[in-house]
Parts: sequence; C-alpha cells; structure tokens
Amino acid sequence: MRLALIATIVFAGPTLAEDVDPGGTLNPQELTWESMLDRANNGETGMVICSTGYAITKKGEHEAARKLFEACARDGYTGTMTWLSQLDNNGLGGDYDPDAAAAWDKRAADLGDPVGKFNYGLNLMRGHGIAKDEALGRQYVDEAAKDGLAVAQRLQNTDYDLDEVTPDADNWKYAPLF
Repeated sequence: MRLALIATIVFAGPTLAEDVDPGGTLNPQELTWESMLDRANNGETGMVICSTGYAITKKGEHEAARKLFEACARDGYTGTMTWLSQLDNNGLGGDYDPDAAAAWDKRAADLGDPVGKFNYGLNLMRGHGIAKDEALGRQYVDEAAKDGLAVAQRLQNTDYDLDEVTPDADNWKYAPLF
C-alpha cells in the first residue's frame, strides 16, 4: 500500500506541476539583455531597461542596443540619445551618419543633458553633422561646464583646443572635406 502511494505521488508529480500556473512563465529570465529588449519592444522603458543598452553595445550587439536606445529615447531618456549619437557617429548598428548624430546630440541638449550639450557644442565647433558655428558651439560647451561636466571644463581650460578631447584616431573624421 505504501509503495503504491509513493508510486502515485512520483508519477503524478509532473502532471500536477504542469497545472500550477498554465497562464504564466515559471522562473522567467528577468535580468538578461534579451528580456530587456523584449520589454522595450513591448513599450516598457525605465532606467534599468535603458541602462542595459550600454552593456549590450559594449558587448558588440550594436543593432540590438540601437533598438533599445530608440525605445528609451522615444520616452525622453537623454542618455540614450547621446548613445544613439555615438552609434551614428561611428557607424555602429547602422550607417555612419554625422547628421543624425548631431541631431541626437541636439535633442539631448534641448532636454538639458550636459553630455548632449557638450557633444552638440563639439559638433558645432567642428562643423560635423551641422553647419560650423564656433561661437554657438562654445556656448553649448560652457553650459555643459556650468552643469559640472568635467570634460567640458577641461576643454574650457585649454581655450577650446579640440585636440584635448579628440583621440588622434578620430582626427580624419573631423578634418575639413575641402
């Protein structure tokens, strides 16, 4: 009798477990970048979801990061706008597009983001992705410095010497075309 009871429990266990929650997912993947992308694709954004894009792009999955950043930018997360600028400015996960990069920086700057202000100021000072306007570019850099952005303050302290903040490897990108 005892053996029959044990056998019934053992063999009925899987059947009973399957009926626990037929409408849900047991033990869902909550903190994977794939789950964050799924959540963003379903219209959900937030600081944790949006910050995951950084790890995704550092992993080299630029197209996936771009999708997540676009969802977050749509909802006003300015840090993701500056990341989209970086992707566009380097042809990561899409074409090299300095015009789009400058537009993302401007959008972030208009929303008060210090990095957006700094980057947009650099774009203006270089004439990269937008018409050159050194005076307006310096104003944006000054705003970023006033907001406490250390790299903007460093640029001010060098009398706006762009070589101070530009890696040598990128000089070709900012050189005049004519």
